[in-house]
This record gives sequence, structure tokens and C-alpha cells, in this order.
Amino acid sequence: MTISAFTHFNAAGEAHMVDVGEKKFTARIAITEGFIVLQPATLALILLGGHKKGDVLGIARIAGIMASKRTADLIPLCHPLPLTHVEVALIPEPERNRIRCQTTAKTHGQTGVEMEALTATQIALLTIYDMCKALDRGMVIEGVRLLEKSGGKSGYWHINDAI
Repeated sequence: MTISAFTHFNAAGEAHMVDVGEKKFTARIAITEGFIVLQPATLALILLGGHKKGDVLGIARIAGIMASKRTADLIPLCHPLPLTHVEVALIPEPERNRIRCQTTAKTHGQTGVEMEALTATQIALLTIYDMCKALDRGMVIEGVRLLEKSGGKSGYWHINDAI
């Protein structure tokens, strides 16, 4: 694979922001997921609403949404996007001692929303970690990935397409 295969480098090998000015405006959607594995007692405390810092999942959901809107401030070559919708779902999986975060991000624009969805997922999970670290320092964030995307020239992609 050569450097020209990476879109964020110009012909001289220098990092640059991709020019999307000539791309068509299309509806774009990205869905991502990730997990945080916790001790059973930590997960139970979250689910019972007994955490002294408040509603852990509610705060994490808001943090994820806020982060999606700030993605271009965090990722140096990422375009700022007018998001039309962001949903951060936090689904407890007590049988596996974890919480699943699934984010859906949407826009109508010239570039995709994968980075916004991935950022939201990561920050929502990091917020859970931050709120619970005094109780459970062994939490693990894992499996953050793109599940599917649609829109633009490349069209529809699903994780099963990569397997």
C-alpha cells in the first residue's frame, strides 16, 4: 500500500484536509458500537440508580451527543458537519457484565459521519468510566467499531461486508 492510498496525504506525502467541495450532498448515516465491561456490583449500582454522582447512563448519553458535535475540534483533519440527528443508546447487558453503546449519526452533506458516531461512542463509554472509576478501576472499553454507513459515492457498507 502506498501513501497515495491514504486520502489525508497529498502527492508530496504531506497531511492535508481532503477537498470535498465537488462531492454531492447526500443523506449520510453511520452506526457504531462499543462496550464497557464492569464488575457486576458496579453495573448493578448503575442500573439501580444508586450512584452518588447521579444518572450515569443519562450523563454518558448527553456526553456522547455533545462529543459528536465537537468531533472536528478533536480530530485534526476532520470536516465540521451540520449533524441532523445523533442517538446514543446505552444498553445494559448484565449477563456479560457490560454496557453496549450504539450510536447513530446522520447528516445531509458532502462527507460521512463515521467519525462523529465513533467519537460519540468513545466519549459516552469514557464518561461511564470516569463516573465509576472510584468503584471499579478494572473497567475495560472494547470493541469500538463502525457497524454500518450509507451515503456518498461509496454507498452502503455493513460490518458483514468486511468479514
